[in-house]
Amino acid sequence: MAQGILAIGELNEDSSLASVTGELLAVARKLAGVMGTQVSLVLLGKNASQRAKEAIALGADKVWVSEAEVLHDNQIEAHLAALAQVCKAADPQVIVAGKSFLGRDLAPRLAFRLGVPLMQDCTDVNADPATKRVVAVRPVYGGNANAKVASPADPQFVCVRPKAFEALAPSPSRQGEVVQAPVSVDASVVKVKRVQRVKEEATGVKLEDARVVVSVGRGIGGPEALPAFRDLAKSMGAALGASRAVVDAGWLDHSYQVGLTGKTIAPEIYLTWAISGASQHLAGCTAAKNIIAVNKDPNANIFKESKFGVVGDWKKVLPGFVAALKDLTSA
Repeated sequence: MAQGILAIGELNEDSSLASVTGELLAVARKLAGVMGTQVSLVLLGKNASQRAKEAIALGADKVWVSEAEVLHDNQIEAHLAALAQVCKAADPQVIVAGKSFLGRDLAPRLAFRLGVPLMQDCTDVNADPATKRVVAVRPVYGGNANAKVASPADPQFVCVRPKAFEALAPSPSRQGEVVQAPVSVDASVVKVKRVQRVKEEATGVKLEDARVVVSVGRGIGGPEALPAFRDLAKSMGAALGASRAVVDAGWLDHSYQVGLTGKTIAPEIYLTWAISGASQHLAGCTAAKNIIAVNKDPNANIFKESKFGVVGDWKKVLPGFVAALKDLTSA
């Protein structure tokens, strides 16, 4: 009989625990509290065993690990074959994965292989106390509405949007079990091989991990305004972000985009300049703790989600904001 919750963990290229792993364990622990069951995690790849203790501290009761060489490079086909074997051995009632770069490809394929539906791109996940079945929330119609979804089959498979949940504080004293996953994957399953890796030069704080984000919209007028906001972001120790309109206009690269088709962020402070607040943009930033908006349109949608707002032309507001910030930091 299927039981327990299995989270599909991820490792970064340097074999450190990916942030999405902690978020998934937080989801799993939330469900486990209602369903009265245990939480397992699977980690595949180089040095997975070394990261198992960290995963236990973050909420795992059991960690399945495999360091087979074919799994070192996050190849989809190899991970798919390995995860299918782990799912068979673990026989979970619920599987949770992240809609990360790896997970968005992996989760639909694994769901198909298991013959179950996939609750995709979920921003909230709960369990019904009476039925002990998962009920998830996902945005629909371009983020204009939310739908509650459930699966009639086991395992119930949920794919969670990154940054929708916050990882639990690690508890180094937690005890758990680390077991070798029963994985046997032949290298022949890999149909696509990476022939070259080109790293993009990046400076400053990573957008999706930043505690403070300064974001700009089309209302700033043009790319000539960007240096002022880069300087502002640098002075605040913040990352620079943008709306889709800015990216589509070619003022900034797609890696800066916040929103439904961009990155999902959850900073402590999200400071927006000349962003109207379309639903597609808000879908990527509603997890921010504090949204502060500057827009000359008093009816801009962004003000509905903001904790603080300034109605005014950014060209007039920015100098005063920068001066006040200097006074605060020098005090």
